[in-house]
Amino acid sequence: MFYFIVNYTGGSGKARKTWNRVHFLLKEKEIDYKAYVTKRPGHAGELAKRISELPEDDIRLIVVGGDGTINEVLNGISDFSRIRFGVIPTGSGNDFARGMGIPKDPDKALDIILASVVGRNIDIGEVITGNGVRRYFGISSGIGLDAIVCKKNLDSKVKKFLNKLGIGSLSYIVLTLTTLFSMETYDVKVKLKTSDISGDGIKSDTIEEETYNKLIFLAAMNFFAEGGGVPMNPNASPEDGKLSVCAVSGIPKWKTFFMLPLLTKGKHEGKKGFLLKDVDGLVFDADRPMVLHADGEYIGDETHIEMRVLRGVLSVMV
Repeated sequence: MFYFIVNYTGGSGKARKTWNRVHFLLKEKEIDYKAYVTKRPGHAGELAKRISELPEDDIRLIVVGGDGTINEVLNGISDFSRIRFGVIPTGSGNDFARGMGIPKDPDKALDIILASVVGRNIDIGEVITGNGVRRYFGISSGIGLDAIVCKKNLDSKVKKFLNKLGIGSLSYIVLTLTTLFSMETYDVKVKLKTSDISGDGIKSDTIEEETYNKLIFLAAMNFFAEGGGVPMNPNASPEDGKLSVCAVSGIPKWKTFFMLPLLTKGKHEGKKGFLLKDVDGLVFDADRPMVLHADGEYIGDETHIEMRVLRGVLSVMV
């Protein structure tokens, strides 16, 4: 059975038009389905939990919404092994759909879902705060500048205005520019965990301890881009069992400003102050609370945070 979780608020009202089209196509193709419309923040997660606990062998769960709704649904699923997951994107950023190669056109996105036989098993990330709060993320989780921008973007008038013009993803860039020079930097102690498997199958872990002084941001990427298509780590893949870190520290904020064009074009690897590294997990402790996000959703202001990857747990219909 196909189960749709629909968020009408995505894309400044365009989501309703998208769902009306999908609803028409499902009727036209005589596809059996059930649809649930979200009524409040957090409702998508409640619906996902209820659906994922149904006594069925083939649960196909599709989100009609943006990255925030996808994050809610991922955190509501109680058993990933019983779910085949699909997305019909309606948001302003759509970084999950972009990373999976899912088109914005609802006709094409639905065709991909209906034609999927095997799909792709991808990783998701998990972030754990010092007080034990756990949150899954499909795209990325981070602290510092990108997290502050995500927090502001949740109720940004700039985003709402740009959404009406069909260029909502530009709100991330606008807010980044206005936030960069007003934010504080931080000193953060980081432990980076990497694992290797020898030829005889023995796994060994390596822990690197580093201190990032004057940290501007640190993002742990599952997909290559966040913030409406900004390629934070062009090497990131949701199928490699790794989190791809992108961090900026130790350089003046004015210099970071002039590096932003390189960042938006994915040309920042190897530049002074930028760290790009694939890890299995990381733990960091900041000198004072930093804003934390998961898939652009505000988690809290934290000093101790752990991040890890859950390998191949999500089956996506593509």
